[in-house]
Amino acid sequence: MLSSVADSARERVASGFRRVVSGDPTGAPDWVQQLSHGSDAGYFGPDSAAWAVHGSLPTLVGGIRALLMQALHPGALAGVMQHSRYEQDALGRLAGTTQWLTVVTFGDTAAADRECARVRGMHRRVAGTYNVDGAERSYAASDPDLLRWVHVAFTDSFLATHRVWGGPIPGGEDAYVREWAKAGELVGVTDPPRSVAELEQQIADFGPHLRGGEAPRRTADFVRNAPIPLAGKPAYAVLFAGAVSTMPADHRALLGLPTLPRAVTRPAVGAILGGLSLALGPASPAQRAARQRANEVAGAPVSAVP
Repeated sequence: MLSSVADSARERVASGFRRVVSGDPTGAPDWVQQLSHGSDAGYFGPDSAAWAVHGSLPTLVGGIRALLMQALHPGALAGVMQHSRYEQDALGRLAGTTQWLTVVTFGDTAAADRECARVRGMHRRVAGTYNVDGAERSYAASDPDLLRWVHVAFTDSFLATHRVWGGPIPGGEDAYVREWAKAGELVGVTDPPRSVAELEQQIADFGPHLRGGEAPRRTADFVRNAPIPLAGKPAYAVLFAGAVSTMPADHRALLGLPTLPRAVTRPAVGAILGGLSLALGPASPAQRAARQRANEVAGAPVSAVP
């Protein structure tokens, strides 16, 4: 009796979580199911650093951190504020980002190429002007510098949070940065970083271009109070605190975010992620579908899929 109640509770948590992140009422959108089809293992494959990092739950914390970091660049922030409905449809934007990240990581090369073509098409429609330091400047989402900032913000955030709450990375952190450079190139980033040292240097080079102020702080407040279902808000608050605790002090200061001790956030976030792991199981539907495809391509028996 207690076992069946626990199983039911885990299933409710798992299905609710997947509905939120996928944007699909079933929690299993078509694009996830299609990951089981394809002609190759994809740009990365089952033993890659990208699969290890993006297939783990610390990406939940990394995604929050990446949104906060992106808000620091006034051009990137202007594109989001002027051309997206993120305040009216935050979960829809989350689902779109989840789709891109998942398909590029776990899909075959043809699916990844199609997904990146979709994103590049969206970028072509995003352009405008913004004011910084009293001067009006133009921007375009396809601008290599803006694409680079979004790429390094994602890469650094996923790596920073995996470093605290994740497991070993095949080939190490440099392997992850080097592999994920391919995803950057697929959406138009030129010369993305291919090592942790290059990643850190490129982020430092952006320093003079980053700004605080009302708009980025308002965005940080929106991310802090994201419109997720009521039942998930306490857990989300812990994940947000974890994301903030991994940010550099100067980035936190620009966004008006407090200093949060890692000694507090590390175990608290670890407990949330551990509970989610129990509910979700060892692999997501996307990972299972992708591994099935990879096994079939390699001629391995489908029963080997975990």
